[in-house]
Parts: sequence; C-alpha cells; structure tokens
Amino acid sequence: MRDDYDERDVKVGEPKEWAAGVPGVAVALKRSYEHMGLVRTAETLRELNQAEGFDCMSCAWPDPDPGHRKIAEFCENGAKAVAEEATRDRATPEFFARHRIADLAGHSEMWLGQQGRITHPMVKHPGAAHYTPIDWGDAFTLIGEQLASLGSPHEAIFYTSGRASNEAAFVYQLFARAFGTNNLPDCSNMCHESTSIALQESIGIGKASVTLDDIHNAELIILQGQNPGTNHPRMLTELETAKRRGAKILTINPLREAGLMNFHNPQAPRGVVGRGTELSDLHLPIAINGDLALLQAFGALLVEWDALDHDFIDRYAHGFDDWKQHVAALDWDVVTSVTGLSREQITEAAQMLRRSNATVFCWAMGLTQHRNAVATIKEVVNLALAQGNIGKRGAGVMPVRGHSNVQGDRTMGVWERAPQHFLDAIEREFGFDPPRENGWDTVDSIRAMRDGKARFFLGLGGNFVQSAPDTAVTAEALADMSMTVHISTKINRSHLVCGDTALILPTLGRTENDVQASGEQFVSVEDTACAVHASRGPLKPASKYLRSEVAILTGIAEATLGERHGIDWTAMRKDYANIRTHISRVVAGCEGYEVNVRRPGGFILPHPPRDSRTFQTEWGRGEFALSPIEILHVPEGHLLLQTLRSHDQFNTTIYGLSDRYRGIEGGRRVVFLHRDDIAALGFDDGDMVDLFTLWGGDERVRCALNFRIVEYDVPRGSAAAYYPETNTLVPLDSTALHSNCPTYKSVVISLAAAGTRDHTCPDVQSQQSVGSDWTHKSHPAPEHLS
Repeated sequence: MRDDYDERDVKVGEPKEWAAGVPGVAVALKRSYEHMGLVRTAETLRELNQAEGFDCMSCAWPDPDPGHRKIAEFCENGAKAVAEEATRDRATPEFFARHRIADLAGHSEMWLGQQGRITHPMVKHPGAAHYTPIDWGDAFTLIGEQLASLGSPHEAIFYTSGRASNEAAFVYQLFARAFGTNNLPDCSNMCHESTSIALQESIGIGKASVTLDDIHNAELIILQGQNPGTNHPRMLTELETAKRRGAKILTINPLREAGLMNFHNPQAPRGVVGRGTELSDLHLPIAINGDLALLQAFGALLVEWDALDHDFIDRYAHGFDDWKQHVAALDWDVVTSVTGLSREQITEAAQMLRRSNATVFCWAMGLTQHRNAVATIKEVVNLALAQGNIGKRGAGVMPVRGHSNVQGDRTMGVWERAPQHFLDAIEREFGFDPPRENGWDTVDSIRAMRDGKARFFLGLGGNFVQSAPDTAVTAEALADMSMTVHISTKINRSHLVCGDTALILPTLGRTENDVQASGEQFVSVEDTACAVHASRGPLKPASKYLRSEVAILTGIAEATLGERHGIDWTAMRKDYANIRTHISRVVAGCEGYEVNVRRPGGFILPHPPRDSRTFQTEWGRGEFALSPIEILHVPEGHLLLQTLRSHDQFNTTIYGLSDRYRGIEGGRRVVFLHRDDIAALGFDDGDMVDLFTLWGGDERVRCALNFRIVEYDVPRGSAAAYYPETNTLVPLDSTALHSNCPTYKSVVISLAAAGTRDHTCPDVQSQQSVGSDWTHKSHPAPEHLS
C-alpha cells in the first residue's frame, strides 16, 4: 500500500455535481475484490444490512422494513468498511517482531490500517521496543493487577467508540461502575454531544423523533451541516423517494457537496443511464458558524408571517412569547454579515418553511462542533415547535449519527453523566450502589491524563489519538499512562502511543461468526431512528485467537473484580441472552428485549415526543430556548477552518486517496480556500502552506504542515481540510458551551508558506498569539463576512 505520496503531485479536477451512480458500484466492487477476493465478497455483501445478516459498521442510517430491503442494501462506503474488516491480510506476531513500535509510528494512518487483522493478543512491556504475543489469561491478569494498584477507581478511564454492540456496551458500563467510576467517555462526546444536551433540555429525549416513513412523507426536508453523499450515502435513496413523492429539499452547508445536489441511484435505470434525481431545490452556501443567526432569521420571518401552529404551541410548548419577542428584535445586518447570505436568499428559504405542513430537520457535525452548537440545535427545535413539527407524520428532528451504534452505546449506559434513574436500576438489578458523581467526558479525560490524575486507559474500539482534538497534547497525555489497553481489529495510531505497559486485544468484527459456550451468538445495535435490531456475522474469525468484545470485557472484569458484588460475568459470556435479560430490567424501553430483538427488523424504542407529544422536560412541554447571536471575530489575515472527511475514509480509517466528489486524487493534505482569500493572503492556487493556530492565552502553537492550497467554492473567510490530519489544530480547551464537544468546525487558522516558520510548534515565537473572540450581536461582524 502506498505510503509516500506528495501533495504537490495531487491531481485536482472539477468537483462532481452528483453522487453514486456506476462509479460508486465500480469502486465498491473493486475494493471488495482487492481486500476480500470473490468468495468473501459474495459471503459478506449479500448479508450486509439484511434482516438475518449483520449491521454495517460505517454509519447508523436506519434500515427499511425487512420486506422492503434490496438485494444490495449497502452503499459504496459500506462496502469499503466491510472490505477493511474482512480483509485476507493479517498482522501476525511475526509482523510485530519485524517492526519496532517507533518504526510503525513513521508510517501513514492508511498504511497502518491496511496491514491486516491483528491475530494474537500483544503486549509492550516497560522499556520494550516491540509488541510481543501474550496469552489471554496473562493479559487479563496484567490488567487486573494494574487496576487494583490504582489509588482510586477514578484514575481509570474507560473509552468507547461507536462500533461496540449493545451487549458489549452494557457489560462495559457495568464493569466500570462495579469497579467504582463513571469515567466512561465515548465518541459521542466528540460528535453529537451537543445534540444530546440540546434535545434533552428542549424535548426531553436526546434522540431523533423521525422514522424512515417520516422522511418519505415529508413536505420539506432541511439538510443542514451534513454531507450525506459521503457520510451516510444510504440516505440518498430515501431522499430520492421523498422527492418523487413531492417533497422539497433545502440544503444549508458551506460546501456545495455533490451528495446534496443530485443522486444517480445505481439500482434504478434512471440512475445508470438517466439524469438522476435532483435533490436540492435551494442551496444556501452559509459561512462557517452562521447557522444560529440563519435559524433565528427563519424564526423572525415565520413570526412576521404568522406561519405558526398556534394550537400546538398552546397545548404542547412553553416559552413561546419570550422567543417571539426575541426573534422579532433580530438585527438583520448581523444576520447577513454572519451568514454571508443576502436577505433575499434567507427569505426564499424561509418561504419553503412557510409553505410546508410537515418538515423534517436533519443535521450532523456541521451544527454540533461549534462553541454555540447547543444553542444552534435548540434553535432548530424552536422552529419545529413553532410549526408543530414534533409528533406529526412526515415531520420531526433528525440528528444523523455517524458511528453505527453510538446511539445504542448511550442507551446502554455508556455515559459519564448517566441519569439517576438508570443508576437506580443498576442498583436494583445487581445489588450494589454505583458511583453517583459524574465522570470525565473525552476532553476532561485528556486533561486528567495530562495533569497526572489518571494512570489507566482502556479503549473499546476506535482510534483515540487520531479522533481526539489537540493531537499532540492527547498523544503526550496517553503516553504518560501506566497502562494503555486497546480492544481492536486492526492496527491504528493509538497502539503506537504506549503507556509504560501497553496491550492490544484483538476482537471479532461485525462480519465474523461469534460462538460461545452455549452456541452461536448474535449482538444488537440501535440506529439513528431508535430502531434496535440483531446483527450476525457470517465469516469464520480471522484467527482462532480472537475473542468477542463481550468475552474480552467479561474476562477483564473477572480478573479485576473477582466475585465482588456477585455479578455472574461467566454466564453473560457463555450466553448473551443473559445480558439481554439484564438489559430488559435496567434500560427503560427495553422490556422484553430478548423476544423483541429476535423479530426480523427488531423493534423501535419509545420516544415520548414522537409517540404521544409528551415532553419529559422541566415544564412538561417542548421548551422554546432564547439564545443570543454570537459573532466569532476572526483576526485579519486569518480564516475559519472546518475539518471534514474525504470520500475515501470512515472517521479516522483511511481507505484510499480519492475524494472524487470534490475532484481530489492522490493525496489528503489539501486545504480548500476561496479564490479571493487565496489572493488576499498572497498565495496562488497549488501553493504549499503550513497551517497554524493558537488559542487565547495558551502559548503553545498548533501546526499542520505541508498542505496544498486548492481553490474551491467555499464562502469567503472559510476554509476546509480533512481530519484527522487537522485535528492537531483544534485546541483542547476550545469546546462547545454546555456539551464540551470539541470545536472541530470552528478553528481559527493562519497560513504561511511551507517551511518558512519554525516548525517546533510548542516553541514558535514568530506567530503572534491570537485567539477566537466571541461577543454578542452588538459587536461588528468580521469585514470578510460582510
């Protein structure tokens, strides 16, 4: 696999105007065949997202009812994800013997991921240069001894990615709480935490109120801060269905992504030889972080036109009069300067809301990863409440999750701030009082490791170092641990940032058959529409030494806790039905879990606002929120950067070097800029630059080196570049109010010609210390957004 590309050789073509089509099929099949071969490709793809098959690990998009699924119920990126996991390549003990840890660290993330499945549990002992094999029993003993040596249970951090099954997540949180801590950070802390907080406070539940049926029957669908063509391509099929039933689609995003514009459905003749389906009826190229102002402008116009559902407001909402007065006082000069949009553009979009009797609001990271993200999402809810679009067919709020079971992990209790009723249920079921104080989320966990308050880190899946903000700080913090443990399928960067002792525990993947003492097992997951269903892998495990996530976690629990609290970890490992029995008695809405999840297609969890217009909020109603419009002042000569995925990756997993929808081939270190900003900063398209940022009074400079400038259709003052390469630019303390979610979409950067500044980032003296300056709407907007 290529590991030595040069961004100066990147090929830049015209961005595409449509997504999927024959090229999507061709790439999916080519990658599948290269990694898996013909037989394994057939064995896996035919079972992917089927009612009796296994759940795709590349997104959380809901499945159609079992009777309405296609033979090929997957997208290009789903096929890539399966091919990555079901690859025939293997990273054996001999591989680790050939490669020192320091040597592996010199390779790219893409190269590391494509060395194959890890076949044996591996350990790095203190002072060692290599990972070496270790027996499972010895690995569990090492972990148990380390945990027992801690001065407090709170010195341990138990991190979870969104790939873990419900069964594994439930066991994991039970183990952490039985050990004595709520330090259960997860990937949701870095993506949709702002959504969870905003929706919980506004409607009483932090989840979508929308099903696929609502998407199909909507009159208007608003796609805001998301890119379905790359991040959840199966959504395009449902958007096409909605369009053909008469729905309008409003898209709001700094970049005019191909997947927002047109869909060539490769499973329909019109998508293969025809013109496809036009998706966006109107696109607003909003400036980064202009969404709160835009949404309030929509509200002001709806109030002015009296395009409101007064019956719903009177019966089900609280705080409307205050919100009405708030948006009526809107300063339009602030709105147009912050959004980069004209009043005419905003009014045209608001007219779409005015004419719609059933609106679905969809959003993703483009809304959640800003300082004002919680306020922005509450403003989405304000609009839904104002027009009665909660608890109505064809309407509702729909945060679109990325990880396949990140929502299920939270439902199962993986949360540093678990509600008291959940902890009460744990106590009733297992007979011990779990810790009641809140634990550390992801950002606070990094701070704790950095400050010497934590000594042990266990990661259930994921690539913590590459997904977290402030990469250098995160890596330094993780390397200071007494022990790091990663439950993984393949090598990633986090394995190479070792504590004094480091372990890699190889686990079964979604594609693989799981057999325990009682026989063949299945696991369950929850999608973004609150549907829970079973997942069964068809393949023989990549190695006889692999263990399931449940088996690994129960083994660690037994080695650490022994018979403490009388929890029967062995029974849960032997038969996952025992875990599901516990779930049915602990997790609200999961009564009869074992029976319900075995049904084809599973079951849908209750959602009071959707089901009965019942709101478990402070006032027992949907809550209108008041939020001042804040302006992020970007100093002269700086830009506001958003991080994003290429089309050839899933989160931190890099499949290849092709972002064909944006016209980029052969590299990743590119920064997309408006032509006027390129000229104003004294550069030309194609120049190589280094990116720098500072944060407030923090004198540590962050830098990302050797990026090629690509002229692109982005708003003035805005920039975009791929993560994880640019996560190093996100200061650890730059987080969203109330949710503590890192501000990956609001990074103030400066550019310098490559190699012209001192690249020892913590010691750079030539960069003047500047930070983002947030103020309320009475302050002037940045000139470049006027």
